[in-house]
Amino acid sequence: MMKYIAMGAALGLGLGAVAVAEAVKTEVAELGTSSITLHLQPFLTETELATLRVVMSNPDALAIFVPDSSKGFAALAVSPEDGFLPQGAPAASAQAIGGLPDAAAAAKDALAACDKLRKGASACVLVLEIAPKA
Repeated sequence: MMKYIAMGAALGLGLGAVAVAEAVKTEVAELGTSSITLHLQPFLTETELATLRVVMSNPDALAIFVPDSSKGFAALAVSPEDGFLPQGAPAASAQAIGGLPDAAAAAKDALAACDKLRKGASACVLVLEIAPKA
């Protein structure tokens, strides 16, 4: 009996470590009247990260990649397998939704739009979230 308890505890600790390891780091910036969070997804290339950092810091780039981002909440979702900028242009599955009343609605709609268009098996994830500054 004690053997099973010890194994269960060890397994539980191992799963806890996996959950911590899966946490995605973020970077946050302010641009105009918006607060922008970049999710540093592990599949993003250096070029994709550099592009997303420009989007976070340049109002014209933000308007191109995330339309309606100045009107309420917005989000950009990407398929891990499709990537963000394969061959230098946004993947068809990379979907931005803006002008929504809250962060949850923006995330849900961006993820759903991306999932409809993705080619890969993995569900889409958020790479950018835009919110009005508090």
